[in-house]
Amino acid sequence: MNIEKNTINIGLEKPLKILHVTDSHIALADEFDNEQKHVLCERLFSPDKEKYLYEQIAYAKEHCDLLVHTGDLLDFVSHANTVKGREILSDDFIFFIAGNHEYSQYVGEAWEDKAYRMNSFMEIERYGGLGVPMLWNTRTIGGVNFIGIDNSYNLFEDWQIHHLKKEAEKGLPIILCIHAPLFEQSLYDYHYSMVTGDSCTYLTGLDEEHLERYSEFRAYQQRPDEPTLRMIDYIKSEPLIKAILTGHLHFSYESYITDSLPQFVTGGGYDNICREITLI
Repeated sequence: MNIEKNTINIGLEKPLKILHVTDSHIALADEFDNEQKHVLCERLFSPDKEKYLYEQIAYAKEHCDLLVHTGDLLDFVSHANTVKGREILSDDFIFFIAGNHEYSQYVGEAWEDKAYRMNSFMEIERYGGLGVPMLWNTRTIGGVNFIGIDNSYNLFEDWQIHHLKKEAEKGLPIILCIHAPLFEQSLYDYHYSMVTGDSCTYLTGLDEEHLERYSEFRAYQQRPDEPTLRMIDYIKSEPLIKAILTGHLHFSYESYITDSLPQFVTGGGYDNICREITLI
């Protein structure tokens, strides 16, 4: 297991330790799934994905107070994936917020928007659901408010801003858990140094200058709307938000969104990468 370790000073009386896991990409299909799902499973299945996740959970239970999973636990919507996801997330030790692949029907086949997400959500519910909130989640432990917000399509919504502000009224330090990282120049540059084209730099809050490098198909889907810009401004201005945990990019990176707000991108859980964070 490749464990990266960080310590964040947020003024706690007693240290709190968490394990951040993201992008497990479990890929399963069964007799209730159609032929296309089975073809996907044949292409994407690896026994190591599930094996690594259970190793990470076991490590967290022995060494940490909470496991935070920031999405793409599953690779695509299927009956088998839903059943497996529900089994894993029934463990209250795990705090979860959805990623884009939780809503992916066949992986990259369609325009990703609210209607597509809702259609996938209804399919998941038809299979019995994941048993946990997917769009918004909160957990208070050790005097820290963990808040999960689904920004899997690189957008935020006004209702999420409202709920985040209400949570801030509690006065507790907040660890913000999202799937797609917020734009930050050094992260953007680092990613573009490794890959090119539409396959890279899926960041939330890209401005028009940076979107020029994308095809219009990708740029249209990633262009931030007004609620998204308002949410990003609020996140940057709220002193109770002490750190952002995120994934999506399948590599690890640490940077600052503001002078005092760190963002931790953690590598793919499917590669047995995770991050242990001690809050003090």
